Amino acid sequence: MGKQPFAGVVVITGASAGVGRATVRAFSGPGAKIGLLARGREGLEATRCEVEACGGEALALPTDVADSDQVEAAAAAVEARFGPPDVWINDAMTSVFSPVKDLLPEEVRRVTEVTYLGVVYGTMAALRRMLPRNRGVIIQVGSALAYRGIPLQAAYCGAKHAIQGFTESLRCELIHDNSQVRITMVQMPALNTPQFGWVKSRLPHKAQPVPPIFQPEVAAQAIRFAAAHARREIFVGGSTVEAIEGNKLAPGWLDHYLARTGYAAQQTDEPEDPNRPDNLWRPVEGDRGAHGTFDHRASPSSRELWLATHRPSGNQWITIGAAAAGAATLVAVARKLAA
Repeated sequence: MGKQPFAGVVVITGASAGVGRATVRAFSGPGAKIGLLARGREGLEATRCEVEACGGEALALPTDVADSDQVEAAAAAVEARFGPPDVWINDAMTSVFSPVKDLLPEEVRRVTEVTYLGVVYGTMAALRRMLPRNRGVIIQVGSALAYRGIPLQAAYCGAKHAIQGFTESLRCELIHDNSQVRITMVQMPALNTPQFGWVKSRLPHKAQPVPPIFQPEVAAQAIRFAAAHARREIFVGGSTVEAIEGNKLAPGWLDHYLARTGYAAQQTDEPEDPNRPDNLWRPVEGDRGAHGTFDHRASPSSRELWLATHRPSGNQWITIGAAAAGAATLVAVARKLAA
């Protein structure tokens, strides 16, 4: 059975590549109406063509989400063309692979403005159009790193932690106001996206996602599910569950474990080119698509996501599932401690 078309207007930031590009494909189909926000014009144009080839409509809007005026202008353009958004997905990000001691203040500021403030500005633009109608869904693309920081990505981890706090605050306010607008955060594992070849890096070797690695379509599946189902939060991949729950159980041990393993785990054996272009300040030219260079190592599915999207209803099942997840995490942490 094929994918069911999504009835509604969708806005996706970071739409031209990686998770954003895979998410566009997940929402594409006959009748789709999608606002595409990203900086790279070539990638946006290719994404727009993909939507139209599937029978949908798309509006490509070159946008730097670090600029609130640009985000608001893009939201207004989508509304003028398709109507107000029913789903707004905040996915745009950037990062710098570097020890904190080597980071420049302007680099930290830029990562924060894109990865955190871009989410804030997108959320505010969405709320201006959803609250008057008392409906809509805002989806924050998060990460296991929103709960557990790792070495060499301090600016990015800080931004993801900030998104988590911002989202929790807003959720409380929506509940207080009895609003029917929903907000969900989807916490991602390591994904095979182009970001590892275009974010700025001071590492001696090429950056890689920390295994296990999943294909971006797994992330897109979770986001599409979140748009249609009322979930506070979705964890994608067993590694995400282990990182988040393990950090609750043994944060100090994880500090030492990541200090010992986190440098090598984030690098391949290939030397990095210190002169390659990066996308911190301006987009890298070309259409990079959804996948990075790790197809041979990336899983196309996640058992944990399947369980999360097929769980029975009722508090009893939620309690059982939480207990099982906690037990599995304890076993995983114990195995690592014994290694």
